[in-house]
Amino acid sequence: MSSIAYDLTKIKAFAFDVDGVLSPSTIPLGEDGYPRRMVNIKDGYALQLAIKKGYKIAIITGGKGVAIKTRFESLGITDIFTGASKKLPIFKEWMLKEGLKPEEVAFMGDDIPDLPCLRYAGLPCAPFDAAWEAKETALYVSKFLGGYGCCRDIIEQTMKAQDNWLNDADAFGW
Repeated sequence: MSSIAYDLTKIKAFAFDVDGVLSPSTIPLGEDGYPRRMVNIKDGYALQLAIKKGYKIAIITGGKGVAIKTRFESLGITDIFTGASKKLPIFKEWMLKEGLKPEEVAFMGDDIPDLPCLRYAGLPCAPFDAAWEAKETALYVSKFLGGYGCCRDIIEQTMKAQDNWLNDADAFGW
């Protein structure tokens, strides 16, 4: 049973911010000045399974760096938009390219730059530790913190609602 008050059978795609959503909000900086992000392995499992099952996934982040692309490409994600100072135009263009309507897309963001996308998506979501403005805008606030399973939370609930979670051999491998 889903804890998300939305018809999850409509969802065909997911879009995620990175910092504060797919990685924790606190990021150590390397000696070279670049952030060293952590990622959640369970989030990664859910992302790659969703790709295998035909869901569209976009990463839209203001963050930059080769590590972001490398991580998400390794999971099968091809729509990775980094250095996005304004996310909504990218989000809309991606949806148009994929033939998606707002009600078919879940977007998860955690802070002020994510608000336009949260307001546009059919299912706006936020991690438990998101900024209050993001949580106030979200239809669903995960019980998980950013970087600690909030991505898996919405993907798993959606896929379970559509009977796509652990329903064939694809689920039991990378």
